[in-house]
Amino acid sequence: MGIIVNIAILIGLLVFLYFLKKKNVKFSNRVFIALAIGVVFGAVLQWIYGFGSETITKTMPWFNIIGNGYVKLLQMVAMPLVFISILAAFTKVTIGKNLGKIASIILAVLIGTTAIAASLGILSTAIFDLDASQIMQGESEVARGEEIVQKAENVKTLPEHILEMFPANPFLDMTGARSTSTIAVVIFAALLGFAYLQLQRKDEETANTVKKGVDAIYGLVMGVVRIVLQLTPYGVLAIMARTVATSNFGAIADLGKFVIASYAALIAMFIVHLIIVSLTGLNPVLYVKKVAETLLFAFSSRSSAATLPLNLQTQTKRLGVPEGIANFAGSFGLSIGQNGCAGVYPAMLAVMIAPTVGIDPFTPGFIAMLILIVAISSFGVAGVGGGATFAAIIVLSAMDLPLALAGILISVEPLIDMGRTALNVSGSMVSGIVSSRITKELDTEIYNDTSEKTSLV
Repeated sequence: MGIIVNIAILIGLLVFLYFLKKKNVKFSNRVFIALAIGVVFGAVLQWIYGFGSETITKTMPWFNIIGNGYVKLLQMVAMPLVFISILAAFTKVTIGKNLGKIASIILAVLIGTTAIAASLGILSTAIFDLDASQIMQGESEVARGEEIVQKAENVKTLPEHILEMFPANPFLDMTGARSTSTIAVVIFAALLGFAYLQLQRKDEETANTVKKGVDAIYGLVMGVVRIVLQLTPYGVLAIMARTVATSNFGAIADLGKFVIASYAALIAMFIVHLIIVSLTGLNPVLYVKKVAETLLFAFSSRSSAATLPLNLQTQTKRLGVPEGIANFAGSFGLSIGQNGCAGVYPAMLAVMIAPTVGIDPFTPGFIAMLILIVAISSFGVAGVGGGATFAAIIVLSAMDLPLALAGILISVEPLIDMGRTALNVSGSMVSGIVSSRITKELDTEIYNDTSEKTSLV
């Protein structure tokens, strides 16, 4: 009976959100309302039934139809969007002139900020005096550690990992079959883009035909994106209700220091993003206001790939980044230089685990090596759930640290992963702003527009 009641209430709340849409309530306001309702609804469910109750366990699959279904629709368009976005970037005249410079700046910002994120992760671990041996490992932590060790058997060495980025079969990579599929698709699309530029110089008529085809497909894919994005409030409500209803608040309280330390590093890195924005001569407060909606979705969905459509729309419609640069920044940011998953998390984990094998993690040599490995290994980190674990395996293996302890934070992993994903997305948008600002292609009128008339859908 309780399951039926819970589902009925969810349907009622979804109808309420639809009613708000019919009343022309702004899209951003509906997203924030959905978030608040989802948190409250999830908290009430756990308060009534208790953590891990049978009723909640049986209710959540129905909630997942809305929440996970929405995320899957976004992931459905993510890979085609990455491919056509990169290819379309080459068809823009201004991009063709500054292509090398734009790509170099974006990569420099992504990798540079990842190195800074790793440094802040190390600093936070030191300030909060975190040590993996302080954490009591239960059955779930041990099981997670064993799972990570098994995964590590299939993980390549760092040189092999770099080689894995190359697309031997781009059609396979379009399915997202490999952890490095996203960067492989980016490389394949970029090669087609370079081929287009060569064709433009040799056969302008054929190149124009290709351009029309690419632009038409881009318009079609973006049409699908806009349709899916209209479902955002409903997806956010279901995702947050499920997240709160299934969260182990007891474990969160027990590992409070580790959660606080993680978020301290993530927030510090977000402040670095704001400093970078201000150094380009732009108002960082405006940046926060304009990206809040997108970061909120990244926070709730825990998927950089699913957030890509919102990421691109935010850059072009609200931040004034040209389409071509936004396409590069958003797509590169999916698998290169993820500040949260590939920067903060592996660095903190390495510093926490090192003392358990008698290594002092605060020697200059260890820190320098760790930051370097984090920066290099940030290439090819998957922009979906599990990317942080993949990055941690590579870093811990390269630093010759035990992998079994990588599962110690499994009980609070979802909570920390929410913040990491939001930071990943912010980093990619900052790289787009910096690149377009340096190349003098940023539309400052759009960036400074405070009328709040721009909608992402």
